[in-house]
Order: sequence, then structure tokens, then C-alpha cells
Amino acid sequence: MDWFAPVNNYCERTGPEYWSEPVNALTNAAFLIASLAMAFRLRGQRLPLAWAMVAVLAAIGAGSFLFHTHANRLTGLMDVLPILAFILLYIFAATRDLLGARSWLAGLAVVAFFPFTAALVPLFARLPGIAVSAGYAPIPVLILLYAWALRRPAPDTARGLAIGAGILVLSLAFRSMDQAVCAAFPLGTHFLWHILNAVMLGWMIEVYRRHHRHQSGNPARIVLRRALERNH
Repeated sequence: MDWFAPVNNYCERTGPEYWSEPVNALTNAAFLIASLAMAFRLRGQRLPLAWAMVAVLAAIGAGSFLFHTHANRLTGLMDVLPILAFILLYIFAATRDLLGARSWLAGLAVVAFFPFTAALVPLFARLPGIAVSAGYAPIPVLILLYAWALRRPAPDTARGLAIGAGILVLSLAFRSMDQAVCAAFPLGTHFLWHILNAVMLGWMIEVYRRHHRHQSGNPARIVLRRALERNH
């Protein structure tokens, strides 16, 4: 495989030039803005996983910028790996700190993400209009499952997760329609995926932060943890 072979996946790109996707490239600043905003929100708080999410959020912006400027297979990998890292990190944090499970169960949840995704991606790939984003489509489903599990012990957190899933669905819609609108709108819609995805990821960190602030020591959380330990 030629890792430096150019790729042309988006409506805005018309050639191999560095600035062939200026809007797609520059809107990655949204990820950096979101990471800075959340760093400000987290100041003085001892939440190492949230701080790790902030760092990965900034890395998502950097990787995506490189992909939308250099546009080859290697930078494509640099684009998707930080996104995967954020997903796995959040699964661990959500399972351990939102659901109240032990760390080893949170680790199993991270591992379970891969067969979960492998089972759902082929189904989404069959749906017209969303096939191009099938690899990301299981994520809002997963977020909603966590929201459902938290609907009673932590309704505010559940609501926050559901809002995050909704933002992600909207951003996936813009990501999916990019090529379809090329003839009428040559700029495409991928840049809206960047902006909305940055908002969504920042919001997910905020949901985690708020849960930790409001739910620490909550009796319902303790009951949930004990129930999980009995079942496992």
C-alpha cells in the first residue's frame, strides 16, 4: 500500500494541492476551540480522564487538518485514530464513572465496542444516504444505550447524553450528504461535520464533568454500582 497516495473523498477537493480544501481544513479549528473551552471549564478539577479527552479532542483537530491539507492514506489514518481514541476513552469513563462499574468491567466495555461496531456497520451500510458514514453510525446508538441505562439513577446525565447523540446524528447527516450536493453546492457539507462534531465532543466532556460534580456520593449511584457488582 502506498501510504502517500493522494485521496479525494470530499466535494470541496478538486486536486492534490495543499489548500484544495481550505474550508474543510480551517474548520478544524472548531476542535481546538472546543478543547480550549473545556480546558477552561475543567480548571482546578481533578478529572484525569476528562483532561485526557481534552487532549485527544485537540489531536482530532490536528489530525483532521493534516488530512484535509495533505490528503493521503497516512494522514487519513492520523485523522481517524484520534477519533477512535476519544470513543474508547469515553466508553471507559462512562462505564466506570457514569454507570459506576469497576475498572475491569469498563475495560471489557471498551473491548466490546469492536464486535458491537462490527455487527452494526454492515446494517447501516445498507441504508441509502448513510452508507458513507456507516463506520460512525453505531456511535449515537451506543450513546443512547448509555442514556437509557442512566435514565433513572442520573436523569440529567441521561438527558445530556441523548442531546449529544442528537447532535452527532445531525453532524453525520451533513457528513453523509457531502458528495450528494456537489453539483448544487460545490463547497460541500463536510465542514459542518467538523463544526457540529467539535460541539458534540466538547458537550460530551461537559456531560461527564457535570455528572462527576453533581453525582459524586449520590446514593442512587452507589446502589447502581452494587447492582452491577452483584450481576457480574
